[in-house]
Amino acid sequence: MCLAVPGRVVEVFDESGTTMAQVDFGGVRKKVCLAYLPETGVDEYVIVHVGFAIQRLDEESAKETLATFERLGILEEEFGDGFEAAAREKGVQL
Repeated sequence: MCLAVPGRVVEVFDESGTTMAQVDFGGVRKKVCLAYLPETGVDEYVIVHVGFAIQRLDEESAKETLATFERLGILEEEFGDGFEAAAREKGVQL
């Protein structure tokens, strides 16, 4: 299954003329394309689908969504082992 998952932007950079970001999904970091949201800044939350940030959202909504996905067991499928421990380490209440 491929979901749109919220995460926090921790770094924004240019890669071959494309705005990119490192996005933290509760301890799991992935490179994400910001072509659809190039004005996104560090510490903002975005919804990511297949490697592209497709929408911004507030921190509370992001954390609620991550917690719901975790309760449903969806994050394990998306991110593999260790997501829950990493999320708790970062203070995300699951």
